[in-house]
Amino acid sequence: MKWGEFKMPHDRTVAWRLAPIAAATLALLVCATIGPATPLAATVVVPPPPAQDASRIVAVVNGDVISNGDVEARTRLFALSTGLPMSPDVLDRLKPQITRQLVDERLRMQEVLRRKIIVPDKDIAQAIHDIEQRNNLPAGALRQKLAADGVSQRTLIDQIRTQLGWSQVLRQQLGDQAQVSDAQVAEQQKLEAQLVGKPEFRVGEIFIPVDDPATRADAERFAETVIAELRKGAAFPVVAAQFSQTQTALQGGELGWVQPNELDPQVATLVQQMPVGAISNPVAVPGGFSIVTLQGKREVGRDVGTVLTMRETFLPFTTTLNPQAPTDQQRQALEKARGISASVHSCDQMVQVAKANNSPRPVDPGEIRLETINPPQFRDLLGSLPFDKASQPLVAQDGIAVVIVCSREQKNLATLTAQEMRQRILAERVELASRQTQRDLRRQAIIDMRTNRGA
Repeated sequence: MKWGEFKMPHDRTVAWRLAPIAAATLALLVCATIGPATPLAATVVVPPPPAQDASRIVAVVNGDVISNGDVEARTRLFALSTGLPMSPDVLDRLKPQITRQLVDERLRMQEVLRRKIIVPDKDIAQAIHDIEQRNNLPAGALRQKLAADGVSQRTLIDQIRTQLGWSQVLRQQLGDQAQVSDAQVAEQQKLEAQLVGKPEFRVGEIFIPVDDPATRADAERFAETVIAELRKGAAFPVVAAQFSQTQTALQGGELGWVQPNELDPQVATLVQQMPVGAISNPVAVPGGFSIVTLQGKREVGRDVGTVLTMRETFLPFTTTLNPQAPTDQQRQALEKARGISASVHSCDQMVQVAKANNSPRPVDPGEIRLETINPPQFRDLLGSLPFDKASQPLVAQDGIAVVIVCSREQKNLATLTAQEMRQRILAERVELASRQTQRDLRRQAIIDMRTNRGA
């Protein structure tokens, strides 16, 4: 028996489709679940603080206490989410910014409560379900992973509750501005048409605010620490989801396709010089620092590519595959996958097979741009596979996939639909409202920082 004649990329989600992150928490376990190189149990290296140290007060926000235990819990969650075996020294350097983030979250939650906004438990449960689904985890696996690494699920639940509540605050704050009219969309599309042929850039950003000049050096050191972890391999969307203090954190720091005049001048100059995939040094911008990654370059209105759709059945292994010594369960999965390859001849059939086998992966990963698929062998396979023929079994260390291509077509991907334009206009308004509201809350708050004091 030959194993891995065509091995799947470890990061199937990113290789096939960089799906938008609907909420910051939806990115939490991407890195930790896509490959065996960094076992999840090895990612968190910070021991729990002693009970007495955990209760030490590090900040008081309008009378609400933030303890050292709160900071430690969020630090451990960050270590888990990045999937990197970071040293205690590195994590210690992150704690001042983590504390600041918790202060901002506490202010946000206080505003949620002041407005009597209720975040239903079912919405939080749905968010956790989405995390598991988007990261190909069975129901309940997230709770187990957090517990295995000493992270209380309450830490994640509190973060989700604040994010969902804050979104409702901003919806109220915007009022009528939350509705984008057809005339506004048409006007923006008219302006876009005048820019056809001009350069535009797909940019990711992590924004680290500086409200007090006295904390500027700490913020810059924090930015440099984050950059070091990104360059070691931490997923940019995951880190942005955890630490970026803008609403784009809800999309993993994704700004989308932007023209230079839509960026801060310093950032605009930088992205025009950066190679695709690079991570910037800290960029001083009004209000703080930005960490920028360039994800792509193109001309406005001109980006023709091949877009395909597919369906997948995934048969998971119960243990990690050793190609030299496959288990009986793995042999049986391979035989089943071969049977699926031979018998499935349509996308509808593949959907039924996926359901019958309780496939834990989404059967439909959505539209995929062929040119962005890696590795090249997988790209070539999807580019040439007949519509009525399923692939041969695609073997990874955690299971076997069989896929079938449903459609392939050429599209101009640089043209925004009216709905996409509406979403972009609204996102700009939401971001502005978020920054202004957060700034007002900080200005009005009584914040007592005790990080450097005794208990």
